[in-house]
Amino acid sequence: MDTGLRGKGVLVTGGGGGIGSAIVDAFAAEGAVVAVHYRSSKERAEQLADRSGGIALQADLTREADADALVPAAVDALGRLDVLIANAGQWPSEDVPVWDMTLDRWRATVAANLDSVFLSCRAFLRHVAATHTGNIVIVSSTAGLFGEAGHADYAATKSALASGLLNSLKNEIVRIAPRGRVNVVCPGWTATDMTRDYVRDDAFVARITRTMSLAKLGVSDDVARIVVALASDEISGHVTGQVVTVAGGMEGRVIHEPGAD
Repeated sequence: MDTGLRGKGVLVTGGGGGIGSAIVDAFAAEGAVVAVHYRSSKERAEQLADRSGGIALQADLTREADADALVPAAVDALGRLDVLIANAGQWPSEDVPVWDMTLDRWRATVAANLDSVFLSCRAFLRHVAATHTGNIVIVSSTAGLFGEAGHADYAATKSALASGLLNSLKNEIVRIAPRGRVNVVCPGWTATDMTRDYVRDDAFVARITRTMSLAKLGVSDDVARIVVALASDEISGHVTGQVVTVAGGMEGRVIHEPGAD
């Protein structure tokens, strides 16, 4: 099926990461022109941009001035901007229960995962107000649906993206773009560079896949394909305000034990 994305301008925040790079490649394969945002991974983002025929753009999205400047920079570089993929974020690896969590860690996670998306979406929507067209796909997490002990800060930010922010934005965007859409993708545990130290542990993988109908980890391409589908007006033109979980049928309970038929 033709996605209708050929020639469209796409900005992928956090484009140098594992899922982000797969998203960039997936859009490039559809003929889109892609701006690859990065905060610190300049070399990787530039290599990815060169490979995909796009452009690499640096910004610290927790800083208002950087976020405000990123969208105009993408428009200038690409010639147009039709889609925002709000993928940038961070997962603090240390397991810390709420009673031991510092306010500094909480605020840093909120800034990285929630403030950055708010600022990115605000900048993009200001552009949409002038063009009257545009779609947003936000990358959240199953932690926002089921919680994650030891990472309440991360779970809280991802829940906000997949609920209150999503349901507000999908109603607001149509005020300035009658066919504008906003959707969320929630990946579960996915084999990426960020998770490689965990997914190499067979016992850990066996434990986390007990909650999945498909007893396996996802890969970045699994997420990227859904992101592209939601961004496409040809495929998902009547889909907005939806949360699509890419997690092998994950539930908040044990479905099967390792080795069971």
